[in-house]
This record gives sequence, C-alpha cells and structure tokens, in this order.
Amino acid sequence: MSVNRPLPHDAARLHVTGQARYVDDIPVPRDCLHLAFGLSEIAAGHITSMDLEAVRNAPGVISVLTAEDLPAENDVSPAPFWHEEMLSTGEIHYLGQPLFVVAAESHLAARKAARLGKIEYDERKPVLSIDEAMAANWRIEEDPRVYSKGNPDAAIAQAETIIEGSMEIGGQEHFYLEGQAALALPQEGSDMVVHCSTQHPTEIQHKVAEGLGVPMHSVRVEVRRMGGGFGGKESQGNALAVSCAVMARATGRACKMRYDRDDDMVITGKRHDFRIDYRVGVDAEGRIKGITFEQFCRCGWSADLSLPVADRAMLHADNAYNLPHARVVSHRLRTNTQSATAYRGFGGPQGMLGIERVLDHIAHALGRDPLEVRRLNFYADAQDGDVASANGAPARQVTHYGMEVDDFILGGLVAELEKSADYAARRKAVAAWNAANPILKKGIALSPVKFGISFTLTHLNQAGALVHVYNDGSIHLNHGGTEMGQGLFQKVAQVAAARFGVGTERVKITATDTGKVPNTSATAASSGSDLNGMAVKAACDEIRGRLAEFLAERFQTDPALVRFVDGMVHVGAETLPFDQVVGEAYLARISLSATGFYKTPKIRWDRIAGEGRPFFYFAYGAAVTEVVIDTLTGENRILRVDILHDAGASLNPALDIGQVEGGYVQGAGWLTTEELVWNDKGRLTTHAPSTYKIPACSDRPDVFNVALRDGTNREETIYRSKAVGEPPFMLGISALMALSDAVAACGPNYPDLDAPATPERILAAVARARA
Repeated sequence: MSVNRPLPHDAARLHVTGQARYVDDIPVPRDCLHLAFGLSEIAAGHITSMDLEAVRNAPGVISVLTAEDLPAENDVSPAPFWHEEMLSTGEIHYLGQPLFVVAAESHLAARKAARLGKIEYDERKPVLSIDEAMAANWRIEEDPRVYSKGNPDAAIAQAETIIEGSMEIGGQEHFYLEGQAALALPQEGSDMVVHCSTQHPTEIQHKVAEGLGVPMHSVRVEVRRMGGGFGGKESQGNALAVSCAVMARATGRACKMRYDRDDDMVITGKRHDFRIDYRVGVDAEGRIKGITFEQFCRCGWSADLSLPVADRAMLHADNAYNLPHARVVSHRLRTNTQSATAYRGFGGPQGMLGIERVLDHIAHALGRDPLEVRRLNFYADAQDGDVASANGAPARQVTHYGMEVDDFILGGLVAELEKSADYAARRKAVAAWNAANPILKKGIALSPVKFGISFTLTHLNQAGALVHVYNDGSIHLNHGGTEMGQGLFQKVAQVAAARFGVGTERVKITATDTGKVPNTSATAASSGSDLNGMAVKAACDEIRGRLAEFLAERFQTDPALVRFVDGMVHVGAETLPFDQVVGEAYLARISLSATGFYKTPKIRWDRIAGEGRPFFYFAYGAAVTEVVIDTLTGENRILRVDILHDAGASLNPALDIGQVEGGYVQGAGWLTTEELVWNDKGRLTTHAPSTYKIPACSDRPDVFNVALRDGTNREETIYRSKAVGEPPFMLGISALMALSDAVAACGPNYPDLDAPATPERILAAVARARA
C-alpha cells in the first residue's frame, strides 16, 4: 500500500537542484511591471499632505496609485467585520503602513521610487504596549472573553497553597525563506489570473474580486508551492495580490510584487505577543484545585485573525491537565504596530505555555520534581478511565470549554519517553553537575503537548478535490490544500495511489487552482492532510466504484469483490492490469473523472458562550530537553532533545518526523533567540537577519532523538492518521522549562523566566533566583 510509507517529498529533487518554481521564478511577459509600496514613517497620526511628484518622475516609473485611485474596495482584511485599508485614506495606524503603490520597469526602480514620496503628518503618540492599550481601553473586541468551569475563586481560597505570577511571552517573525510575492496577468473580458504565494487561494480570489469590483468567477488564483508559510501567508498576501491586480487592470500589463526582506518584516504581522497573569490553588502534593488565567493579547492595529487566535489560546490553557475549577479571561488589545496574524499553533502555543509555566512554578514552590507534578494533574489515559464518580462509573473528563477528553494517551506516552530518554538518571546527573559547577548550570525538563485539531470556525472544516484518470492509467489530481514544504502533496498522492492500488509514480498533483477546486479553506490548523486527504479519497472511491461496477457486470460478480492491489485489478479468478481496465472502461464510455468533498464530523462550537466540541480529536506528544547556561553571560546551549510524538497511523513517517524536528527547532527559537523589538516611536528595530535571530543549523541539539509513537487515531481520519503540522511546535516549550530549571539551580527563588529567554533575560533571572 502507498500509505504509511516513508516516501521522500514529491519535489525534494527539484528543491535541492533549484528547479522548483516559485512565484518569482515564473516567466513573465517582457512588459511586466514591478510594484512596491510607499510606507508610513510614523506609527500613529494623520496625513496632512502627500506629494508624489518625485515618485512619478523617478526613472522607470510607469504609474502611481493612491487610495483615491482604486476602482472598488480598499479592504484587504480577512475579518468580515473589520475594514483594513490596503492603502491609507489618511489615518496612520502603524509604522510601515502602505500609503501608495508604485509600478516601475524593475523591482529596484520601484523600491527606489517608493522612498521619494514627501509625506507630512500630524503625528500622535502611539499606543504600543499591553499596559498602554489597557489604560486606553483600546480593544479589537469590546469586552473581554471569558471561558470558565466550576468555581475557581472558592477552590483557590480553600487550597493549602496559593501561587500567583505573571509571564511575558514575545511574538515571532515567520521568516519564511520565500518572501511574500504575487503576479497578476490581465486576461480578456476583465478577467484576472493571479499567481500568489498564499496558504489561502480562495481568500486571495475573494479580495482581488472585491478590489476589482468583479464577481469571483472573473478571478482565478493558482498556487504551485510556497517557500514556507507558517501562517504568515494565510492573510498577509492579500495586499500584494490586490495591488498587482488593480495595477494590471489600470495599465493593461502584467504586474508583479515581492517584498524585500526588510519590507516584509516591517509590513507584515507576527505571532501575537502575550502577557499571562495566573493565580492557582494547590494541595500539598501539587494537585491543582482551582486556577484563573488572565490573558492579554497584543493584536496590532487591525483585527486580521486575532479573535480566533486569542480564542485558541484560551482553549489550550489547560494543555494536558484536568482542571476541576478554571477561568480564562482574554483581552484582545489594539496597538499601533503591525497587525499580528496567524502563526503555527495559532494562539495554542501561548495558552499552553501559560499552564506549563504554572506547573513549573508549583513544582518549585513545593520542592517537587516538575514531571511528577505534571503527571499528578494529567487527564487520565483513555484506556485507564478516570476517577470513579458517585455511582462507580468513570467520571467524564471535561475541559473548561465543555469538551469531553476521551482520547487522552499522554500518561502512557510520557512514561514511554521517560524511559527511552533515561529521564530519572539524567535528572540526578544534572543535579550532581550543578552541585559541582558554580558557573555553568544545567537544566532538564519534560513537557507534554495536547493540541486540538480542527478550525474553530466550523464552516472552514471542509475540502474539495478533483480527480481525473486518463485512459493510459495515469492519474491527475487537484485539491484545495497548498504545498508550503510540509509534504501535503506527497501525502495526498499516496492516498490516491492507495485507493487505486497503484504506485505514486502514476499520480500527478498540479498547482492548487481556484478554477478547479472552488471555495477552499486555508491550508492551516494542521488540517491539510485530514481535510484534503478525505476529499481525494471520496473522489477516487467514486471512480473506483464505477470501475468495479463495470467489471462486476462484465464478469457477473459483486462489485464489492473487485480489488485494486499492486497495479492490478482482481475480479474473482481474473487479474487485469489497472491501465487495461481503465482503457476498456473509457471505450465503454465510463466517466473517469470525479469531484470529492469532505466535511469534518462531530464538531460544534459556540465561541461566544465558550461551549461545545471545537476539535475533532487531539494530537499528543512530549519532549525532554537538556540545556546548559553560563551564569556570567547568560549564553546557553541545547545539549540534547528526546521526542516521542503521536501522529496516529502516520501517512508518511519520513515527512512527519521532519515536521516534528522542524517544529521543535522553530518552537525553541520562539522561546530563546527570536526577539522582536520596537522603539518608542513604533519602529521595528529587529527587521532583518542581522538583528533578528532565528535558529541556525549550529543551534540544533547535538543529540536529537525523534520517534513517532505506534498507534492509530480513534477517530475516523484518513487512514487513521493524525495532523502533524502544528503540534510539534509546542514541544519547544520544554527548552524554556529546561532553561528555567537551570536558572533555578542558581538560588532559592523562583526565577520567573520570561520568553524569549535571551542571554539578557537569563542573566536577570539568575539575579532573581539568587536575590
């Protein structure tokens, strides 16, 4: 069978040879224009005058458009309730906001000209921080959102020990290798073809149609691949695509736009930074009796995707822990900074980090092993049941948003990892090292992940596919998912090959195209394989059923007895090559094309009430990280990582292990080296690789043991696999917990280590521990 096999990425050879084609590689017409935005130099205020004469007269410039020149909508927001201007109509919301767009004969000419605008402003003091936004009551959503369970205040008051704290959690730049890019090709009859580096082709189609004032059927969007996305291409590509389309309409020429890296980092949104305040009551062993969280989410200047991001942070505030009494309050705050957006985990990492910090704090306060405190608070494993209720039956395990947790496996998974990573012996060795070494201190931590899989906006949990079988037995496939390096195309090709019982070499998946599969959801929420795999299965099974009926009638047998295996079709005692069957079906006028559709079952969610089942299932994992810090400089290293991750019955173990490795490193980067810094004028000062430090190859641990747990998904997903895009990112939390463990070895006080744990923050935490 083609599934459950470690096949290489379908474009691996093209990637390493440089033949893989991205938007910037597409051959363009000789008269193609290149676009660039003129950007605001202040973070808050109003434009009093805008002189663009020097821009229009600059070498190579063909056209300049302002908001007044746009033919229709000036809105690139993904949120239907929020108007997000593509080009400012006068109000300035952040430093780097697009004010006008330039079209020139070359990329360099456009960028140079865009800097020649003479803009005068009435400048205001920007609102930049969480505290400033709270003081101004400046919010994306008017009232705080609250999800709760039980009576946490009473439970905390009756607890033996009460612990309080606060944690700052920084944002994160996506730093996809391929920057934002779009190409618009005008067609006859006002139609437009757009090539765009986006995770959401239908969103681009929708926004371009609005921007041109035409129906969606007049716009076709094609996406072959992206050079990384991580959520940063879910909504942030809208402005480029609409600008290119509008300028192409105005000039009649193809138009292309790509951000320079500095422009990309200055213009586009980041991961939301948070502050989380907590209050928790525990018993003598560290068992949580009641807990309250107050989450402060810095959203930037517009709504973008902040509401569902903040919702998911609330939903993951329990992570792996059964909280009998809990309340989560969320403030969605507006600031004069880039509009924060989707990022791998979509708020889940921030919410999860909050509870992991609490467990770490509890263990330190009670002098207990952090792993034992975590284990004490776990939900019970599905096969173990839970504490008996009054009538003797297992009690239901319910989250603070009312969803039953009936597939929990972390008790067994963590025990398995604890043994394979030799956690207990290594923890003793770390303690011995720290007792003998006053300067270099080591730390070790094991942290778990329980991550919900599905879009929390229910209608997005749908997918379509289009499958053609040609009369030579080759298979052509399209679906609504986008390929951004994660291997989605290969996994879906494996599904198609498995349904027809042929090798993957027979299956070709071409670019995602809104003209072939309409109304797509974004490739996000770790749902790409789940949704599109099932849609492809439905389409393949439709064609396979027609072939089976054709053969059953010919050989006088039951269609259910026709089997497709190893490139052959078995009908009773007869065995025929697949391509022969297809050729004969074509001659018999059997349709060899089908669409497929899938919608995720069982989910229901009321985000206002905070009640329901927002997730189809949970994905699980755990990581052990060992680190060392230099207490004189704050420098640190990750020495060893051991990971055991739950991918269900993995469709492709090689691709999934790669996702786990990459997810861990990206998560550790978020919590250690990646620091976003704005000055008091609202200028992002960490706007290039020279000032913003993503993990490099040398930052990966010398010992990096990654394994997938044997098992299957309890829910009926595609071949019982589980999503593996986002969950591994949160395994990186163990790196921050290990650093906190190392700092805690320096003195008696809890170090309160914030994220990212840069050398400066580690030094400050060492001082707090010793104080």
